[in-house]
Amino acid sequence: MSDTRDDRFGPGTYLTPDEAKEFHKLFVSSFILFTLVAIVAHFLAWMWRPWIPGPDGYAALQTGVDFASTAITSLMA
Repeated sequence: MSDTRDDRFGPGTYLTPDEAKEFHKLFVSSFILFTLVAIVAHFLAWMWRPWIPGPDGYAALQTGVDFASTAITSLMA
């Protein structure tokens, strides 16, 4: 019986140190990209509808919606 040892990490991982470094690099870059996309999405959602309303509550937003709908309908007519 031959005992062939390789340089795989721990039980059940099946990754060599080089494979683990490559996977880690891909994981970290994917996580950073996901985080940046999430930050941009949250910023755009905040610009569309702020989570903390102003002194008049969300009623102040209705003026902007009315203005936008009037502008859009006047362009279509």
